[in-house]
Amino acid sequence: MPLPTFDPAHYETQLADKAAWFRAHFAGLDVPEPAIHPSAPLNYRLRAEFRVWHHGETLDYAMFDPENPKRPILMQDFPAASVAINAAMRDLRTAVLADETLKKRLYAVEFLATLSGDLLITLIYHKKLDDAWEAAARLLAATLGVGIIGRSRGQKVVLDRDWVLEAFELNGRTLRYQQFEGSFSQPNGGVNRHMLAWACAQAAPLGGDLLELYCGNGNFTMALAPLFDKVLATEMSKTGIRAAQYNMEANGVGNTALVRMASEEISAALAGRESFNRLKDIDLAAYRFSTIFVDPPRSGLDPATLELAAGFEHILYISCNPETLRDNLKVLKATHDVAAAAIFDQFPYTHHLESGLLLRRRTAG
Repeated sequence: MPLPTFDPAHYETQLADKAAWFRAHFAGLDVPEPAIHPSAPLNYRLRAEFRVWHHGETLDYAMFDPENPKRPILMQDFPAASVAINAAMRDLRTAVLADETLKKRLYAVEFLATLSGDLLITLIYHKKLDDAWEAAARLLAATLGVGIIGRSRGQKVVLDRDWVLEAFELNGRTLRYQQFEGSFSQPNGGVNRHMLAWACAQAAPLGGDLLELYCGNGNFTMALAPLFDKVLATEMSKTGIRAAQYNMEANGVGNTALVRMASEEISAALAGRESFNRLKDIDLAAYRFSTIFVDPPRSGLDPATLELAAGFEHILYISCNPETLRDNLKVLKATHDVAAAAIFDQFPYTHHLESGLLLRRRTAG
């Protein structure tokens, strides 16, 4: 797929095309009309990664079109990235051009921003980072007012912190999140708020206890937890668990237990097929689960997790891949009906589409 063209004049049309595609893709599966959640047409991305292209005495940020991968597309700003990232791109380029220590063998740059104004920049090099580089990088961090990380083969030099702090309002609460460099976070902050609000609206009347799989840093957990009596959330990433623990404390979430387990493992534990030492302090029998929340990787739910989900009264499913969502839905339709649907345009001007479904188990008869 070629690099997208960011033209706000075409945004409404491309979103309408995505919505039409979604309806056609799920035709015959009794999916209700989806709620459509648009993105801002520009400056929506909170993460951005660029190669650094040295030419002569200068340099520029570069991306590569998959249809012509040997030709760099040079840029000094990026319309999809947040206003803060664009400002930092310009200021960073000026500072690096003025300092040979920072400039020499700089290979790539990554930006991680938040809606609340925090910003972390990772500089990636093809050279060993020494004391001279660290001194120059500390001055750069102070000048730009951002966090700086240096990376090279076998090296990670963290100047003060390798995370950002996010904060935004949702349904009268201020949600706070720690997000680590190199770990997953939602790239489109505005659309993420739409996703959280939609999930909360679906969950609000359900009650009981919640099982959440693939919780990451607790993006959905922090929003959903107050709507349930108890929450059991699972995640495989150590960094994700670490951030989620911080976020639970920052948000005053006291009804949630976190456990580092794969979805297949928690499925086996709840089915009584296996026991795990990581669950020794958790009384699974004390939970009265009404709802399972899943936000799986692009591969969707594995067979064991599909079998687990089929036993829940409600399934709240956020998907980054409509293909695997449709495959999973074909299985879950044997036991559940789709009560609500939504699409979230996380990635404008591309074919990518996030979506959400609320499934409700059919009653006998």
